[in-house]
Amino acid sequence: KMEPEGRTWSSECRRWTCETGSTGLYSRLSRCFTFSRDGTLFSWCNGHSVSVVKCSDGSVVSTFDLPKTTLLEFSPLNNVLVTWQPYTKSQDSPQGDANLQLWDLQSSQLIKALFQKKVDSWCPSWSEDEKICVRSVNNELHFFENNDFNTIANKLHMQKVSDFELSPGGQPSKVAVYVPGSKGAPSFVRLYQYPVLGGPSAALANKSFFKADRVTMQWNKKASAVLVTASTEVDKTGASYYGEQTLHYLAVNGETALVQLPKNGPIYDVAWSPNSAEFCVVYGFMPAKATIYNLKCDPVFDFGTGPRNAAYYSPQGHILVLAGFGNLRGQMEVWDVKKYKQVSKPEAPDATHFSWCPDGEHVVTATCSPRLRVSNGYKIWHYTGSVLHKWDVAAGSELWEVRWQLFPERSFPERAVKYQAVPSELGSTQAQTTQAYRPPALRHLPATPSSKLHEDEPPQNLRPGVSGERSLSKSALKNQKKREAKKAAKQVS
Repeated sequence: KMEPEGRTWSSECRRWTCETGSTGLYSRLSRCFTFSRDGTLFSWCNGHSVSVVKCSDGSVVSTFDLPKTTLLEFSPLNNVLVTWQPYTKSQDSPQGDANLQLWDLQSSQLIKALFQKKVDSWCPSWSEDEKICVRSVNNELHFFENNDFNTIANKLHMQKVSDFELSPGGQPSKVAVYVPGSKGAPSFVRLYQYPVLGGPSAALANKSFFKADRVTMQWNKKASAVLVTASTEVDKTGASYYGEQTLHYLAVNGETALVQLPKNGPIYDVAWSPNSAEFCVVYGFMPAKATIYNLKCDPVFDFGTGPRNAAYYSPQGHILVLAGFGNLRGQMEVWDVKKYKQVSKPEAPDATHFSWCPDGEHVVTATCSPRLRVSNGYKIWHYTGSVLHKWDVAAGSELWEVRWQLFPERSFPERAVKYQAVPSELGSTQAQTTQAYRPPALRHLPATPSSKLHEDEPPQNLRPGVSGERSLSKSALKNQKKREAKKAAKQVS
């Protein structure tokens, strides 16, 4: 099970848990846990109660009698604790009980109890200054101001708002809303700036598209643009098991675009750079491509192809990890994104979780249940490929979740990228080059070159004027050579 008495690993940035072998609060197995956004508070539910403690010394801030809580979240300024438990009905309460509670952390009093039947979008979304809070209720958005949940300050009325995403940062707050298509009409995403929410003319940007059963919306850190991944459950052409995906770009200045992906296949991951000026897309049938795009949706750098399905920027934005988890073998490519130079290529087989430490120097990979119920444990790495700490769960136990303690922004400045693996007693696990199988009768003979089913494409800088011919795609280079040959033939004649 996920235990609050789990291991603790420390560096400049640390993973914090409760002490081992304690009684009372710390003696039960945990159902869920979370850190506050600034990392000063820690909360968990042990199936008996919900507790909130200070990370600095472990002193108790609040305790709530909520044994069935399965999800927890702090508001950005730690004024409110949100708890959620599955919605249930009974003979005594045929309408069910309000299962979403908002608690005042100063007084430990209940602010508001609400009904939230679905676990999707269960938690209200706050602006960072807590002046605005948004909930989706019966396909419309309810806006609350200054944590007054007894009064709906504003509503966004629109036909069947299926999903929304509140912008990061302070005021003015913006919201991206998704309305699925119906009766032949296209789906669309619109951007609004609070409190101007009235009608299509009030929208900052609008993007319509077909082929969308669901979408994922991602704001960049500066809240200037949104990336929308639109997905269908089924690819009617039969080309993909994963359905169809398209990637759309919307900016608050009204600009919109369809991001052109040169390789067919699924979109596995999309990640904004913390600088808000670039984003990385991992896409295409395996071996997948990974490409960095600018705000004009033009490709900037192509990482070539490889066994990957995820992209993770460091909090400072100076390092990018491309990884292949899940049904892939766990290979990680660590890149210096300023020089576009590969730093290391470690491997974490069977990993189901990856996350950056806020210091931008360390990462954690973990094998967690229920995704994988064997070989549960976690590893702490330096991005150069060295394993600094390793922990495996005891036989018969399971690891459910691993999280870094959070810290306020700018707590850890960007450091120069290292290319030499840092010292470690556990060494490193660089990906090994595998050789093709050779029958025993041929193993004494010299190896002969063999063709691969898929030849991996090399990385390529796509910025105009960089490295001459290397900045051109293969087709563009081929056409350029044809033009040059034609020109030379004319000169000869």
